[in-house]
Amino acid sequence: MPTWLEAGFWGLLGGAALVIGAAVAWWVPVRRSIVAAIMAFGAGVLISALAFDLVAEAADDAGVGPTAFGFLGGAVVYVLANVALDRRGGRHRKRAGDEQPSEKQQGGSGAAIAIGALLDGIPESVVLGVSLLGGAQVSTAVIAAVFISNIPEGLSSAAGMKAAGRSARYVFGVWGGIAIASGVAALVGYALLGGAPATVLAVITAVAAGAMLTMIADTMIPEAFARTQILTGLVTSLGFLTAFAIHRA
Repeated sequence: MPTWLEAGFWGLLGGAALVIGAAVAWWVPVRRSIVAAIMAFGAGVLISALAFDLVAEAADDAGVGPTAFGFLGGAVVYVLANVALDRRGGRHRKRAGDEQPSEKQQGGSGAAIAIGALLDGIPESVVLGVSLLGGAQVSTAVIAAVFISNIPEGLSSAAGMKAAGRSARYVFGVWGGIAIASGVAALVGYALLGGAPATVLAVITAVAAGAMLTMIADTMIPEAFARTQILTGLVTSLGFLTAFAIHRA
């Protein structure tokens, strides 16, 4: 398989987990506390992958200064985009309950939620594409982290969409579109950055990592804590250790 196509495949695979989660939420009644626990586990998995696979490698290639600059830059950009979406009804896009507004309650909220979901997924897809540059193999730990964390993200968000009265066409259109966009983002990330210096690639990875960690803190952990509360830290730690074990293996 050509490497550019492989990059698109891994991005699509990560995005497909969102569709799987959405399908479970739509057809299987899952208690919100279970969804929250899975969300906490997924958050821990992603945090571990960020620490040991993305940020650490970026610092090795570009140095601590450029990595820190890129990481904070990604966090700031994500926050600014998230603030804009929050004002249009996208704030609770990962909540499984009735927090998401319906289109009648806030016009344009459906588009804001869809764009917000896309915003959450693109950085990790770009990372998957960039990681294949230079003949490297995509990190098993990163793929596992993206896939494991995307299932509860899709599950929780789709449950909230359903509670807000959104149609199956909307729900699966959103997640199916994001899965395709994830594959395209990984492919484009690989194609456009093929000739970029290692330092530039490291900074781009750091930017994506900063956006991903901010997403975890802003959207995943609040939903997890809303139900698991005192157990959130423990379940998140289990997810962290799981990804760390995959990394070490």
